[in-house]
Amino acid sequence: MVLGIGLITFIANYIYLDEFTPALMRSIAVLVIACPCAMGLATPAAIAVGLGRAARSGILFRNAKSLENFRTIKQVVFDKTGTLTTGSFTLSDHKIFDTNEDEWYKVVYSLEKYSNHPIAQCIAKAFRTKEEIKWQTTEEVKGIGMKATDKEGNVYWAGSYKIAKALTQEHYHNVYILKNDKLIGWIDVIDEIRPEAKEIIDYLKSKQIKTILLSGDRKEKCDHLAALLGIDEVKSEQSPSEKLETISSLNALLPTAMVGDGINDAPALAKATIGISLSDASQLAIQSAQVVLMNQGLKKLPLALGLGKNTYLTIKQNLFWAFFYNVIAIPIAAFGFLTPTFGALVMGLSDVVLAINSVRLFFKKVI
Repeated sequence: MVLGIGLITFIANYIYLDEFTPALMRSIAVLVIACPCAMGLATPAAIAVGLGRAARSGILFRNAKSLENFRTIKQVVFDKTGTLTTGSFTLSDHKIFDTNEDEWYKVVYSLEKYSNHPIAQCIAKAFRTKEEIKWQTTEEVKGIGMKATDKEGNVYWAGSYKIAKALTQEHYHNVYILKNDKLIGWIDVIDEIRPEAKEIIDYLKSKQIKTILLSGDRKEKCDHLAALLGIDEVKSEQSPSEKLETISSLNALLPTAMVGDGINDAPALAKATIGISLSDASQLAIQSAQVVLMNQGLKKLPLALGLGKNTYLTIKQNLFWAFFYNVIAIPIAAFGFLTPTFGALVMGLSDVVLAINSVRLFFKKVI
C-alpha cells in the first residue's frame, strides 16, 4: 500500500508540478515517513518491558505467548496441597491394627521414604528409624500411594482411601496402611492454609475470574477448604489422569490457568491455557508450567495477571500510535509539507514515543 501511495504521489505531483525532482522528493518523503520501524517495535518493545518487570518482580515466563495469554484467562484452577496450603504437614494422629508397633513404624517409614509427596515426606520424617526394610520391589502409583513387596512376597500399601474403601467405612483419614489387602493402620496429618490464599481468591473474584479447587484429596477436606477461602467450585478425589481430563474440558469452555506444585499436577499444568507453578514445587511441575512464581507463594499471581493484561493494552496503544502517525504524516508528505530529511527525523521520534509508552509499563500500576 505504501509503495502504491508513493507511486501515486510521484505521478500526481509530476503532473501537477511538471517537475521531476520535486515530485520524486515528495514520493521519497512518503516512503521515509511510512518506514515501518514503529509498527515493528510496537509488540516486541511492550513484551520486552513486560517480561523484564515480571522477572524483576519474581515472575518467570517461559515465553512471550504466555504473558499475552494472561489477558484471556476467565477461570483459575488451584491444586490444594502445597499450593493453597503450605505443604508443611505435621502428624496429628495414627492407629495400628493387629501388628507389632515397632514393625508397623518400620513398614510405614520404609514405604513413605520413597515417595516425593509432601504427606509421605512428613510421615517418613516422623517415623524415621534405622531398621529399614529392604524391599524386593517398590512402586509409586500416582494419585494412589506407595506399593512395595518384601522378600517373603508380602505386599504392602501406603495410600489414600481408594486402597482401603473395601476394608473400612472410615474415609476421612489421610493415609491407610495395608498388608496383603488387610488394613493394619491409618495416619492423619494436618496442613496450614497459606496466609495469602484468601486474599488471592478474593482478588480473582473481584475481577470476575472463576476459581476452582482441583485436588486428589478427600471431598470433605476440599469442601472445607473451599468454604474457608470462598472458592466457587470443587473437584475432589481426582487422579492425575482425571485432572488432565478436567483441565481439557475446562479449556474447551473458557481459557483456563492451572496453579499446581506436585508431580501429579504436571500433565494438567502442561494442558492448561497457562500452567503456573511455584518455585518450591517439584522439578517436573516447574518444567511443565509456562509461568513460575518465585518467593514461595501465590502473592505474585495478581501481578502476573495484571502484567499480562497491561502488556497487551500497551501493544494496542503502540500499534494505534504507529498507524495514527502514518495516517496523519503520509498525506502531509504527499502534499510536499515535509522533506525526506525532516520526515526521517519525525519517523525517528515516533519510535521514541513508542519506546516511552512501553517503558511506562515498568512503573505503571497494574493491579
